[in-house]
Amino acid sequence: MNFIKVENYDILSEKAAEIIANVIKAKPDCVLGLATGSSPVGTYKKLIEMNKKGELDFSKATSINLDEYEGLDGEHDQSYRYFMNDNLFNHVNIDKSKTFVPNGKATDIPAECKAYDDRIYEMGIDIQLLGIGLDGHIGFNEPDKYFTKETHRVVLDESTIVANARFFESIDDVPKTAITMGMGGIMSAKKVLLVANGANKKEIVEKAFFGPITPEVPASILQLHNDVTVIYSEN
Repeated sequence: MNFIKVENYDILSEKAAEIIANVIKAKPDCVLGLATGSSPVGTYKKLIEMNKKGELDFSKATSINLDEYEGLDGEHDQSYRYFMNDNLFNHVNIDKSKTFVPNGKATDIPAECKAYDDRIYEMGIDIQLLGIGLDGHIGFNEPDKYFTKETHRVVLDESTIVANARFFESIDDVPKTAITMGMGGIMSAKKVLLVANGANKKEIVEKAFFGPITPEVPASILQLHNDVTVIYSEN
């Protein structure tokens, strides 16, 4: 594991963008595993800047996202499809037909999950970008008694709902369930890049990467991956 502590969020975002950019430059038709939430927003801004300057070409790349709220379609401004369009896809030359996010409005969730796993393993993920929740979740893989391998429907922890309430008009509007890539999909990525910022993340980052491997701290499974970079800033 490569653990990098930096001075601030801007440096974190710059370093993370450089790592992703290097994957794209080395393999233009790469598959990018992408994440939502506040942590990767700065990274996406840096990637957009590179693209606008002609330094980075997304035209042959494919992307696949970690998760989506159940019940929200891609037009909903709090869906993760909308987030990705707004924070990255609308601003770079990626083919949106090659950008994949779970279908939160799927009528058959088990079938959607199975199809999503099939896509993950068929394409292969070259680099998976992750954030980390205060409870150690990655994607929407919440603390549990065991690690779930497959893409699956998850009931969100109260702490996750509270943390995400700031994006909605009220906490009652936050979806209580979601579809998330499982640990098998995440661990299948050739490279994993996790970004975390803020003093409030210090304790969970220490537990995840320097404590025991346990499904009660979902991100701790990344200790078993052979190519993980963690970039952390307290500021």
